[in-house]
Amino acid sequence: DLIEREGLLDHVRANEPLLRDALEQLRDVPLVGDVRGAGYFWGIELVADRETKAPFAPGEAKEVVAVLDHEIKARGLICRAVDRGFPVIQLAPPLIAGPAEFEEIAGVLRAAMTEAAVAHAR
Repeated sequence: DLIEREGLLDHVRANEPLLRDALEQLRDVPLVGDVRGAGYFWGIELVADRETKAPFAPGEAKEVVAVLDHEIKARGLICRAVDRGFPVIQLAPPLIAGPAEFEEIAGVLRAAMTEAAVAHAR
């Protein structure tokens, strides 16, 4: 009832393109292989080489996810960085989120992924 009364589905539909755009801007980060999703459920696939989409070696993926998980949490974003055969960041912002929150999410992810890319390059 609350979802309908507050118009949250309409809010998500109206704001989905803004979330998509904020996340798509992360494609220039060296670790980002793909950005995909719908509504407010999104995934950012991480790769060892953005140009070729080459995956990480198994040990490397775990290290990158560990750095990402730490950096994301330290910056106050609640999402998941996981490695289940391939590393991915899973996002599901609150249904009330809007443009300001999308910018904050993208900023946190950019900083965390940049830190993970630097750590991976060492």
